[in-house]
Amino acid sequence: MTATTGRAGLRDFYENPAVPVASGHERSLRQARILARALGPVAPDRAPATVLDVGCGDGTAAATATQALPGHRVIGIDWSQDALRRAAPRLCAAVRGELSGSGLPVATGSADAVLFSEVIEHLVDPDSALDELHRVLRPGGHLMLSTPNLAAWYNRALVLAGVQPVFSEVSLRAIHGRPGREVVGHLRLSTLRALRSLVTASGFEVVAVAGAPYHGVPRPLRPLDRALCRMPSLASILLVHARRMP
Repeated sequence: MTATTGRAGLRDFYENPAVPVASGHERSLRQARILARALGPVAPDRAPATVLDVGCGDGTAAATATQALPGHRVIGIDWSQDALRRAAPRLCAAVRGELSGSGLPVATGSADAVLFSEVIEHLVDPDSALDELHRVLRPGGHLMLSTPNLAAWYNRALVLAGVQPVFSEVSLRAIHGRPGREVVGHLRLSTLRALRSLVTASGFEVVAVAGAPYHGVPRPLRPLDRALCRMPSLASILLVHARRMP
């Protein structure tokens, strides 16, 4: 997913139409279903929830969330104009905003939930980003964060074999020493333990964690990848559901 980094070179990288700005459907669906259970259906006695997809990319994750959250309002936010052009037809609203500098164009405490999907691994300053998400969420509001798992089951084997882990990158120009064919601009990767600690230190209470499969796993290994989602610390993708503390 695209995300602000505050550096011109990285901005140019993410504005390149060849750089992927979509997340895997299964991850998006699992995340949306967790949020749907947390928010509940729209009721006559309360207003629909406002859900922000921060770093919405081309809008595929937000569109999936919209289908799982009928009646609630899902708004996509990204700083990339190219991504927003692709997202706009899929969403009720797609607006430009940044996590750094002036911050998101959202009033303090006005969001009921934030989707933060495949963004944090692209950030130079994840602490400030989480501070900004804490600001826009109401007390008790939901944060749905997903990111690749540095300690995914296959990465553990790759490191033991002296191979660069999947998802990690040493260059924005080419792939060096790891499986895969796409450079996607990952700057940081987390284990489940580290991610829990970071989210908690940023003023959130972790409610639940889950795993999601990775679409790039070779087909013969996909059943194993899906099975290991039951053990989030080994899963390809980490899903964290947290709530904003007062």
